Amino acid sequence: MTKNELKPTSTSGDKGFLHIYTGDGKGKTTAAVGLSVRAAGSGMRVLFVQFFKSDIDPSGEKDIFRDVLDGIELIRSNCRHPFFTGNATDRDKVAEAITNTFDTVKARIDEGGIDLLVLDEVMGTMKEGFISEDDILEFLDNRPSSLEVVLTGRNAPVGLVKISDYVTEMLMIKHPFTTGIKARKGIEF
Repeated sequence: MTKNELKPTSTSGDKGFLHIYTGDGKGKTTAAVGLSVRAAGSGMRVLFVQFFKSDIDPSGEKDIFRDVLDGIELIRSNCRHPFFTGNATDRDKVAEAITNTFDTVKARIDEGGIDLLVLDEVMGTMKEGFISEDDILEFLDNRPSSLEVVLTGRNAPVGLVKISDYVTEMLMIKHPFTTGIKARKGIEF
C-alpha cells in the first residue's frame, strides 16, 4: 500500500479523527496513555478501554487513571490474552468478556459526553476472532462525528489503516523480552 492509497476519514477541525498505533514494538499503549493525559489536561473527557487486561493485574496507567486523574474513565475486559494463558484459555469465557466490554463501550458512547475513545489492544481482539473488523468498521461509521478514536495493537488490518487519519507503526529493533527478561513494573506495565 502506498501513501497515496490512504484516505483519511476526517478533513475538518470539528470532526473526530481516527488514530492507529500498531506494530511489534513497545509503545502503543504508552502513546495512547500519553494522548489521553494530554486530552484530559485540556478538558476533554476520555474513555480508555483495555481489552485483555484484568482489574487485578498491576498497571501504572490503571492506578493513575483511577486514583489521580480526573477526566479519564477506565474500562477493562477482565480477561487475559490467549498468548499469556495458552492451553488454559477458556475461549468462550474470553469471547464473552470481550463481547460484553465492546457492548459496554457502545452503550457508553451512546450516552454521550466522551471526546476521546481509546480501544487498547483491539487489534488483538480481531486477530483472535473475538470482534470482527466489520463490527469495528460499523462502530466507527456510526460514532458521533466529533469523537476522536485511538485503536492499538499489533497487525492493524489494511481496511482500518486505509480509513485512518493517523497511523503510527512501532518497530521492534531490540527488546529485553527476547532475551527472557520479564515485563518490569513502571516500564512495561
